[in-house]
Parts: sequence; structure tokens; C-alpha cells
Amino acid sequence: MEDSRKAVGMNDTNQEFKEVMEECRGLFAKKLHDYGASWRLLRPTSLTDQLLIKARRIRSLEITGQSLVGEGIRPEFIALINYGIVGLIQMEKGFADKVDMAPDEALALYTQHAKEAFQLMTRKNHDYGEAWRSMRVESYTDFILTKIERVKELEDIHGKALVSEGIEANYMDIINYAVFGAIRMKGKLGIGD
Repeated sequence: MEDSRKAVGMNDTNQEFKEVMEECRGLFAKKLHDYGASWRLLRPTSLTDQLLIKARRIRSLEITGQSLVGEGIRPEFIALINYGIVGLIQMEKGFADKVDMAPDEALALYTQHAKEAFQLMTRKNHDYGEAWRSMRVESYTDFILTKIERVKELEDIHGKALVSEGIEANYMDIINYAVFGAIRMKGKLGIGD
């Protein structure tokens, strides 16, 4: 009986994860239409700083419950997901001095990395038994900030870690925690509610 309940929970998680990723991909495609792959110019450290800005904004909104620009927490989780995938693409392709990627190629790479994030989530979710559902959303934010700090440290030592996971693993964890946040915040403003 417990195994069947656990399987149902994981199936819900899989579906919710896919729905959030489809929402993110849709926004990514629209931004590709409007701006092209302008993010190709971002060096790794600039991308990390963009992730930091988004995560700190979430934390600020969680603490103060007040937004002066009118956007809530969930859109920032969505941004973290998309920037995390951009980070994975940049790690794979390197940064460029000009836009050098067509929208179709960018979307194909996005889909590939989103699939990898999903596969990692399913493995970890199996091993951790849906623990993310018992966590507070604020914990996702703190874990994301911790992962960003780890990326910064790894960048400062030029990726020469002795025992730690690499930058890509941290990007994947940022994406997955942000997806959990987006799932949990669905239908909420995320400002004091």
C-alpha cells in the first residue's frame, strides 16, 4: 500500500515538473523571438550574478512580503530555471562575443538540458522519497543561494575542486529546487500570502 502511494506521489511530481518545464520553455521561446540568443554574450561570472540577483530578490520578498515592482516570487523561480538552463548551455558551448546561435538550436539545447534536469530529479526524488513536499519554500530559496555561492567559489578557483561536485551539478540543483518552488507557488502571488 505504501509503495503504491509513493508511486502516485512521484507520478504527480513528474507531471507537475513537466508542466513547469513546459511553461519555462514557452517563456524561453518567446524571449528568443524577442531578443534572440542575446544571453550567449554572458560570461560564466555574469550568469552567476544574474542567478544571485533573482535568488536574493526571492529571499527579500519572502522576508519583507512586499514588492515595489509588482512581480511576485514565482516569476523569479521561473527565471532561475531558465537562467540555470542557459548556464548549462553556456558551460557546454562557452560564451560568445556576438549572438551565434539560431533560436531552433537554442531551443533544442534547452530541451536537452531540461530533460537531463528532469532525469536527475526523478532519481533524487526516488531516493529522497518526495522529501521536497515537506520542505518550506523558503528552504528552496536558501538552498539555491547556497548553490550559487558554491558556483562562485568554484569559478574563483577555476573549477579545480578537490572533492566537490562541479558547476554543472550546482546548476542542475538550482533548476530543480526552483521547479519545486514554482510548483509550490502555483496560483499564489508569493508576496505575503
